[in-house]
Amino acid sequence: MSTTTTTKLSIAEAFGLLIKGDLPMRFTAYDGSSIGPAASPIGFHLANERGLSYLMSSPDPDLALGRAYVAGDLRVSGVHPGDPYDAVAMLKSIEFRRPRPSELVTILRSLGLANLRSPAPPPQEAPSRRRRVMDGFRHTLVRDATAIHHHYDVSNRFYEMVLGPSMTYTCALFPHDGATLEEAQAAKYDLIARKLDLQPGQRLLDLGCGWGGMVRHAAREYGVRVIGVTLSRQQAEWGQAEIKRQGLDDLAEVRHLDYRLVAETGFDAISSIGLTEHIGVRNYASYFGFIRDKLKPHGRVLNHCITRADNHAPARAGEFIDRYVFPDGELAGPGRIVSAVHDVGLEVQHTENLRMHYARTLAGWCRNLVDNWDECVAEVGENTARVWGLYMAGSRVGFERNEIQLHHVLATKLDEHGGSGYPLRHTF
Repeated sequence: MSTTTTTKLSIAEAFGLLIKGDLPMRFTAYDGSSIGPAASPIGFHLANERGLSYLMSSPDPDLALGRAYVAGDLRVSGVHPGDPYDAVAMLKSIEFRRPRPSELVTILRSLGLANLRSPAPPPQEAPSRRRRVMDGFRHTLVRDATAIHHHYDVSNRFYEMVLGPSMTYTCALFPHDGATLEEAQAAKYDLIARKLDLQPGQRLLDLGCGWGGMVRHAAREYGVRVIGVTLSRQQAEWGQAEIKRQGLDDLAEVRHLDYRLVAETGFDAISSIGLTEHIGVRNYASYFGFIRDKLKPHGRVLNHCITRADNHAPARAGEFIDRYVFPDGELAGPGRIVSAVHDVGLEVQHTENLRMHYARTLAGWCRNLVDNWDECVAEVGENTARVWGLYMAGSRVGFERNEIQLHHVLATKLDEHGGSGYPLRHTF
């Protein structure tokens, strides 16, 4: 398209200048303009000027689109808001181009310089990293508690509807194609228990225990005495109540506590399922050092966490995930995890990538959100429900396209003579 600084562009025409090749979906705007195939099963509609301001004012495209979508100003047809997977996948197929200076001038004049001023973000958005310094430096006790509260203390009832009866918010393990989400979550916990070689009477510490799924499984199925810790008060209250309901309170407990404040030591095993993403890459040494010091000689640790597909991407999450989902979250490549474990003197015995299992897990959570949409909206509001649908569908795409992975790292604590107590071959 040829433009001059005196040309007046519609919103759709301006959008077209930013795209390489043909647009795969239909885009319409409140000024009546449109672009893309009319027969597309997926449609995006920019409903008002506030949405345009969101798109123009943010330097990060994911944050711009996320704000407009969460606020209801960017509407998507052809998908359910609880599972906009097809729309996210289509957006990720678009290749954007940098407009020439003359084109950029024309776009800004056509759409209005005033729209470069950002409206107030949706209330679901956490403060920026820069503003969060008011809660202290990253990964202090106070700031970590604030970050966890933002995501996990939404509503236990909401999580029950999205996660299902297991109340498990980490990657499941699908033992076969037809396995249900509940079967897969139970299989995940049992695989971890077998990797840790749990035996009756042993002591397990579960770091970042969530609603206590691993705590209950280890106590109920293996007769292990378990302490679970979480920074979410709502998780701790739900988890402790469920332990009592199942009659496991003689073996298990869930505490509302930062893992750094656990006083007990001498554990036979430690599980860390989905916590490493929250502690910060720079804190890996102190984190795995803490784990080493809490284990008995020959004790085992199983670290289960999301990882980068390589070591080139920044550790910090993108702006949308950082502000709407996991404030201060950081990821590293699996080699970085293994190195950190080795460097504190633990011996890595086994690693495993469960990337595609997480894609299936996220698909299951989205199905639950769709099936319970009206009740979820009544519980937390439509904007918050849209955040969860968008981030879970987007994460599913990320796992499927190998942008992110999920790794197990199993390690042992050596005794003073270098013995690990580990058998010659794996037993799990």
